[in-house]
Amino acid sequence: MAEAVFRAPKRKRRVYESYESPLPIPFSQDQSPRKEFRIFQAEMISNNVVVRGTEDMEQLYGKGYFGKGILSRSRPNFTISNPKLAARWKGVQTDMPIITSEKYQHRVEWARDFMRRQGHDESTVQKILTDYTEPLEPPYREGEGESPQREPLSSKADSSLEGREGKDELSVTTGGAGQSDDLQGLNTHSDCRQEGPGHATLTVASPSSLNGHALSQIPCCSQEALGQQDDLWPEASSQIAGESRAAHEYVLIEEELCDVQEGAAPHDELLKRKRLVCRRNPYRIFEYLQLSLEEAFFLAYALGCLSIYYEKEPLTIVKLWQVFTAVQPTFRTTYMAYHYFRSKGWVPKVGLKYGTDLLLYRKGPPFYHASYSVIIELVDDNFEGSLRRPFSWKSLAALSRVSGNVSKELMLCYLIKPSTMTDEDMETPECMKRIQVQEVILSRWVSSRERSDQDEL
Repeated sequence: MAEAVFRAPKRKRRVYESYESPLPIPFSQDQSPRKEFRIFQAEMISNNVVVRGTEDMEQLYGKGYFGKGILSRSRPNFTISNPKLAARWKGVQTDMPIITSEKYQHRVEWARDFMRRQGHDESTVQKILTDYTEPLEPPYREGEGESPQREPLSSKADSSLEGREGKDELSVTTGGAGQSDDLQGLNTHSDCRQEGPGHATLTVASPSSLNGHALSQIPCCSQEALGQQDDLWPEASSQIAGESRAAHEYVLIEEELCDVQEGAAPHDELLKRKRLVCRRNPYRIFEYLQLSLEEAFFLAYALGCLSIYYEKEPLTIVKLWQVFTAVQPTFRTTYMAYHYFRSKGWVPKVGLKYGTDLLLYRKGPPFYHASYSVIIELVDDNFEGSLRRPFSWKSLAALSRVSGNVSKELMLCYLIKPSTMTDEDMETPECMKRIQVQEVILSRWVSSRERSDQDEL
């Protein structure tokens, strides 16, 4: 048998983020890694493990590249902000999303359609949306002292951020009520909230094209005006994640206004200008981090840094092992291989798009292309057993060709269990202590390459 030769991973040409150290492994309480160790929170929803806390999502993905953001390409950093508008208004220091008026109207229409489906009449829907989407005063910078009481602006008030169209640098001005804000300190703190008297803020789950996971926040005059649907988002979700479901999202909308220029002729008295208006987002979409079952169990079992809840109750390690096996019958086999490669320093990800079980990355997907495509099989001492994927020579050659075309090597990972091990022995993760691993790298033989090698000899 030829000995496999390790090939250096292929580094990506463009890397847009820096590498962070992986999650710390806990030791005893008197050792230093314990000081920065924390427990993350996750939920079991519809046979999926999801993380909803913003800080938890960033930590899990940034320190080990666990999971995937459902609305982002990979890292959970979804935002509705328009990058072109953000670049145009770069002089305004704010972390509020900046969107166009057309995009904002789309969200207003989504909220309107949702309330119609709930059975509200048109006048009620119109009143709620009018009150909720009215312009608001931009927030004050922290440290400027006590800010005056701010009321919702009327449609004629000119306290928005404005700039003339066509200039390289947009001039920013404010007006109305004699107030002078330093717009360079614009931010999104809670003092921007404007709640009218007698209004209550309700959070409702809104179906959308993104798996139905969206939250719409509409103020109304009575608690019965909008009903809550907690089947999509369990009641304890926000408390577990450490987030408030009642928090508003404020956005800056770029709108056009017509200004009358002094001394201008009647035919050119209209001059287009741009302004930013602060409003509340009536249809908010939340992103969460979705973990594979192998990733979730590794965080809970191997690192001990994840608590997984189901219907407000935390699940034990043995219960997770049984539940995940019931949800995914091949979980035990795939997890043992995942655990093995993670312990070796690789970052395993799902290899479904290349027809394999796992893809192995060095450091993480942002830095290197995957080096290996892995097929996992559980066999006994004699390399016999019910194979998960019985290959023919034709199918194996096809898979090897696919892996070679994407600059990856095909690896067969055999998990060898003792012949005396029974199904009852595999009911707990303690069975992994008796499992041995053997890796076989499959290479395609090319006759022309072989002839050239012989000629050189």
